[in-house]
Parts: sequence; structure tokens; C-alpha cells
Amino acid sequence: MSAPAPSPLAIVEAEPLPRQEEVLTDEALAFVAELHQRFTPRRDELLARRGERRAEIARTSTLDFLPETAAIRADDSWKVAPAPAALNDRRVEITGPTDRKMTINALNSGAKVWLADFEDASAPTWENVVLGQLNLIDAYERRIDFTDPRSGKSYALKAADELATVVMRPRGWHLEERHLQLDGSPVPGALVDFGLYFFHNAKRLIELGKGPYFYLPKTESHLEARLWNDIFVFSQEYVGIPQGTVRATVLIETITAAYEMEEILYELRDHAAGLNAGRWDYLFSIVKNFRDGGAKFVLPDRNAVTMTAPFMRAYTELLVRACHKRGAHAIGGMAAFIPSRRDAEVNKVAFEKVKADKDREAGDGFDGSWVAHPDLVPIAMASFDAVLGSRPNQKDRLREDVSVAPGDLIAIDSLDAKPTYDGLRNAVQVGTRYIEAWLRGLGAVAIFNLMEDAATAEISRSQIWQWINAGVVFENGELATADLVRKVAAEELAAIREEIGEEAFTAGNWQQAHDLLLKVALDENYEDFLTLSAYEQLVG
Repeated sequence: MSAPAPSPLAIVEAEPLPRQEEVLTDEALAFVAELHQRFTPRRDELLARRGERRAEIARTSTLDFLPETAAIRADDSWKVAPAPAALNDRRVEITGPTDRKMTINALNSGAKVWLADFEDASAPTWENVVLGQLNLIDAYERRIDFTDPRSGKSYALKAADELATVVMRPRGWHLEERHLQLDGSPVPGALVDFGLYFFHNAKRLIELGKGPYFYLPKTESHLEARLWNDIFVFSQEYVGIPQGTVRATVLIETITAAYEMEEILYELRDHAAGLNAGRWDYLFSIVKNFRDGGAKFVLPDRNAVTMTAPFMRAYTELLVRACHKRGAHAIGGMAAFIPSRRDAEVNKVAFEKVKADKDREAGDGFDGSWVAHPDLVPIAMASFDAVLGSRPNQKDRLREDVSVAPGDLIAIDSLDAKPTYDGLRNAVQVGTRYIEAWLRGLGAVAIFNLMEDAATAEISRSQIWQWINAGVVFENGELATADLVRKVAAEELAAIREEIGEEAFTAGNWQQAHDLLLKVALDENYEDFLTLSAYEQLVG
């Protein structure tokens, strides 16, 4: 057999990493280059279409189900492909980045599925991108172990039949991978993450009785789902595995996608596994798209927007109905609480809230849900066990009682809650602390007993922007202004300096994080994604 042709991709400005040659092989890079050449032009067109649609929303302050796809919604005959055995029972899914310790703990957690995250829970340093892939390869080959250098504790995989099924999440379409370029043009991060994982693991996973399964983030339309479907068809043919082996679960975490759930399933129907309700990104998308829609679109403090809010109920119940009508899994939202090792009372209250949330999801017809910490797996499992029993899912619950009008999904003013001064302070605190960690290469960060990811920072800075531009007056009589935010941000920065000490403060990225938060929260021209500016400052 002749040697593979060198990949046309160039690896630029990247420090060599241990064992990177096992991931960045000529064959794998040639595959990524092929994906880039074939599909990036369509990606670019769809990103431009996002801008056009946003301009239309700014003009009309409304959204509706698409008239041009009404026939797809009205046709009751089509269904998605039946779930493979490894994805039929998804009652609890754990999420997290693909560092070595998390890989072992997530696979061992007792959850049915692990969302192995290259997206919002991972800052895309070159080390995280490449070594995250290596950790997954090592896990499938059962040659992964980890000893914590601080505690000395060792971690190893349980028996194969006790491990969670991996569903991998690549980056969203808007992000580039600057370290892989073709003729000076960076490859989309989504194609790098998907391409390397698929090329190395598709056949290996089939041998393990599973398959290459994916979560698709930040999708805004059924046309973006169509692009992914075409990528799957091409990729399966390229490596020589049966069509339909790939399965994808789409996160309905943008307001525009909420109006196209059935169409998204239709485009992916041979490869569709389900839809997921992603809370923080969904709220971020509402603010982003309706940011100039006036007072009726102003969101209160993020923690006041529970899943029982009328417009959130409309979204989640429509999702369950759409999925079950088409034979797909409906996966619920995140329980982000991180148990305290010091405060049993905090844990007791939080666990009760988690249980109530998971009881509600199971009762509403969801087939599974997300948690961020292994200690929450038994709580969520009990909620779904109580409803499912020995059944793998409840897709037979069609929820034909659900009827959602177009306006129900954007009835933000159905909430009684209002923005508060404490909510502003919390947005500044969380935004600053998260961005600082992200700039150090950490994408999943415990802040105030919650596991936060990039979606948290997006909703935090977006709410600050919206409150200022909507002229919100807080309950203490203060007007939301850029000067007020600067004052609060300076106070919080000083409080952090005092909390952690001068040495740790100086060693961190605190001033940089403070400045970046103010930039994306206060600039007159709202930036679509915080991570675009943050990536320019990310070292590594």
C-alpha cells in the first residue's frame, strides 16, 4: 500500500504536544482538509444567512413557524431512524470536558451517556483540542488512567458494560481553529473536532457495539442541520461504514431553531437521535435576537427565569411533542449544581431543587436529562426510574395535548420578575470569574456552587447589554448605565483581589477578564459571540 499523500493543511503557531502524532496523522488531516474544502463554503453562506435573519427579526420583532416547510410538519408519515441499542436508554447524561480525569470519571459515573465536550465546557487551546481527542482514543483502547498529582488519588476505568456511552460535542459553526489552516485560511473548529474524532474512532466504536454519536450545538436552522447531514453522508462513505451509523442529537438552544424542530429532525432523519433543551444558550439567543425589541423582551435576572416560566414551558413541551411525534428522544436540561464538601445544608436545599426539576422533566415526557456532577446522577436517575421503570424511554407519550402558538415562545413579558441590582452584580461576578478561567484554558468552572460554561458568560454579558440599552431601572432606583456597570465591575475586581490575595491575583488573568467583559457588555455594536473576542486573547 502506498504512503498517504501529505495533507494540504498547515499546523501553525502550535507548540508540539506529547503523542500528537497519534491524532494528527497524515490520513486524519487529509480527511479534515477534504471536509474543509467541500463544506466550509456552505458554512460561510449559512453564517451570512444568520445575519440576514437577525436583521429581519430586528425589523419585525417577531418569529413564526416557516410557511415553506409547512408540508413537512403536516406529514405524519415520516419518522427518524430507530435508535441504536447504545442510545435507546438515555435517562441520565453527564456533561463535561475531555481532560483525562474527567474522561475517566464521566465514563464511570453511572450515567447512561457522557456528553464529551469540545464546545462550551472546553476552552479551545491547542492542547485541549488535541489531547482531548487522544484521551477519547485511549479510553476506547482501555489504556487510560490518571493519578492526581495533588491528592495522589488514582483513577481507572470500570468494566466495559458499566461505562457511559459517549456522545461527542464539537464546536459551533462560528468558531475557527487558528492552528489548522489551508492556504492561510483557518479550518472551522467544528470540522476539526468532528473530523479527527470521526476518522479515528468510527470503526473502533462499531467494534465496541456503539458508534460515532454527536451533539450538534448552536444550530439556528434546518439548513444548518442539512449541512451536517451531508457531512455525515460523505464521512461514512469516506471511511467505509454503513450509512446511518452516525447519530446526532441537536441542541435546541437558539430561539430560531425552536421554530424549526421538526424540520431539523427531518433533515437529519437517517442520522437523528433526538433534541435537547439547552437553557442558558436559549436565553442568550432570545436576548441576542430581540435585543432591540423594547421592554417586552427584557429578561429578568437569569436565575429568575426558571423552566416553569410560560415561554420556557412552551419551548420544552413543544420539544417533547416534536421529538415523540417523530420517534426521537427528547433530552431535558442541565442540573448544574456542584455539591459542597463543607455545607450539608446547601446540598440539601440544592438536591431538593434538582429532584423537583428532574421530576418535572420526567413527568412532562422527557426521555432523559443532564447533570454536571456525578453526585447528581442518582438523583436524576431516581426521577426517571420512577416514571420509566424498566422501559428505556417514553417515546410512546406523544403529548398531543400540547399546542404552542408562535407568540408563546417569545412571550417574555409573561414573567412577573424584573431585573434587579443584585442580578446585575451577579452577572458581572460570574462573567468576570468565568472569562478569567477560560483565558487559562478552563471551560467548565465551578462558580458559587454551580458548574458554569461559556453559555453562562454569554447570558451574563448579554443581559448587562440589554438592560443598559433598554434603560432598565432597578428596584433601588438606579438606572442601568455603562458607568454603573463599570463601577460594579471595579468593585468586584477589588473584592476578588482581596479574596484570593495579591500573588494569585497577579498570576491570573483578572484585569484582562474584567476588560473583556466590559468590552462585550458595553460596546454599542453587540458582538454575536463572546468567544470570538476571547479566542483572540486565548494563549495556546
